[in-house]
Amino acid sequence: MIQQSPQESAARTTARPAETGTFDAVVIGAGFAGMYMLHRLRGLGFTARVYEAGGGVGGTWYWNRYPGARCDVESLQYSFSFSEELDQDWSWSEKYSPQPEILAYANHVADRFDLRSQIVFNTRVIAATFDEQAGSWLIETDRGDRVSAKFCIMAVGCLSAPNRPAFTGMADFRGPIYHTGEWPHEGVDFTGLRVGVIGTGSSAIQSIPIIAQQASELTVFQRTATWSVPAWNEQLSPEYLREAKAHYPELRAKARARPTGFYFQFNAQPALQASEDERERLYEEAWQRGGLPFLGAFGDLLFEKAANDTIADFAREKIRGIVKDPATAELLCPRNVFGCKRLCVDTNYFETYNLPHVKLVDVSTTPIERFTTEGIVVDGTEYKFDAIVSATGFAAMTGSFDKIAITGRGGQTLAEKWRAGPRAYLGLASEGFPNLFMITGPGSPSVLASIIQAIEQQVEWLADSRGHMRDIGADTIEAVRDDEDAWVAHVNDVSTVSLRSTCSSWYVGANIPGRPRVFMPYIGGFPIYVQKCNEVMNSGYEGFVLQGGRNGNAPPQVRFTGRWQVPLDIEVISPAAVAARRVPVV
Repeated sequence: MIQQSPQESAARTTARPAETGTFDAVVIGAGFAGMYMLHRLRGLGFTARVYEAGGGVGGTWYWNRYPGARCDVESLQYSFSFSEELDQDWSWSEKYSPQPEILAYANHVADRFDLRSQIVFNTRVIAATFDEQAGSWLIETDRGDRVSAKFCIMAVGCLSAPNRPAFTGMADFRGPIYHTGEWPHEGVDFTGLRVGVIGTGSSAIQSIPIIAQQASELTVFQRTATWSVPAWNEQLSPEYLREAKAHYPELRAKARARPTGFYFQFNAQPALQASEDERERLYEEAWQRGGLPFLGAFGDLLFEKAANDTIADFAREKIRGIVKDPATAELLCPRNVFGCKRLCVDTNYFETYNLPHVKLVDVSTTPIERFTTEGIVVDGTEYKFDAIVSATGFAAMTGSFDKIAITGRGGQTLAEKWRAGPRAYLGLASEGFPNLFMITGPGSPSVLASIIQAIEQQVEWLADSRGHMRDIGADTIEAVRDDEDAWVAHVNDVSTVSLRSTCSSWYVGANIPGRPRVFMPYIGGFPIYVQKCNEVMNSGYEGFVLQGGRNGNAPPQVRFTGRWQVPLDIEVISPAAVAARRVPVV
């Protein structure tokens, strides 16, 4: 049976009066995006209500409590940058902070900026309908709330709708089935149990070494081998933190100019222009630094297949050198483009397969056949378990939109419009849905950038646009179809420059049967995206129609977005590279 946290069940049954009323804005989701949107709206004097399905703030970090969960961007940069006081207040304990600490940080932000009073928890929005006559959105929840708002802002997250494959016979299994994206808040003790893990993506790679320490037997079912590099995580000393905080503003400024929105050591030299000895040396140095910046060892790794082959060969040799059993090592060696899917960061993942009680089962050619009362059957063999972990990821980018009945002008639903793939101008708005905005939506850098910085930039752009509409008395703002089409075409066009477009990944929805194959995030680089957003705003919201008010599409008063108007980092992005659209990304 699929497990649900007792706390979640209890919270859902707690009675409260259904809410009615009118707000300037309703924000859906109280993760980092929803919290920051609320902070900025309130600072502008707008009334706002936030509805959150969970029992607390934190979004991804509220739900993903599986063993070993932690960020893959260094903690000092995986944080809000809008407040220097907040930067100085908070001290991270590790290079890559674990989930409990990130959740504690989210709660600290909520408390420090007094956000909770406008957030309604344990409440899931089920419908958002645009009232054309009133020019407002009607928001309905599973708790009976019916409120109206001039603006509806989707802060639902990119990786927040768990993917639950419907294996035959799942209901027959007598033990618990846990999904890494909906982990019981009280934790799970696997001591002495026979455990099966389905999947070898990021959550599996982080949790498998921890589960292996407890389980009497651990069997991992792998469909596709995953590239992973060591995190080399470590405690941050007081001396290190003092030095880092002393130079925090410079670090933030450098990060904003980078393609990923975070700063790391990068070598723009092409791999194929280096000698074999030099490549090996630089790969080894980058491996010893670890983490996502390993892809920054050379500048052409995600653009030239021959260059990518060199880093792939290096990483495979590392796996073979770690995993003692040759057959298991070969199964763990990916055959696709290095970094084509999201690169994973691990602590002792490959080493775990050297333990005598850990087994790897290949399900690439002989998939899982069915569940039984006692376990899982693959190729006629039954593997018996006391508990099963489904590390099967998420319906990325659009999964949370699918859970809400969103209806715009003329009765058109967002699901209908996005049937062939998501369509959004700048990843912020979709034509036919006035005053509906999305944070880190499809067509924005989102998961290909440091997500909190991507959130901040979009929230501040939205806050400036809301302030501008009030300044001129405008009623609605809506994307123009031609500009939306041009942006979607640009997002798709740029994606083909990178080798990332060549494999089946959740970037293109390939992990969900029946989904259209569309490269959803914008891969052209965070600063280039920001530059486009700035141009749209400074030109008086080119690509948007503002109805009502004075001065039409006049240039706005810039309240927040000025800090994002930074030059490209020429160390990384030369003018020639920009012209050729060869923008390196991690």
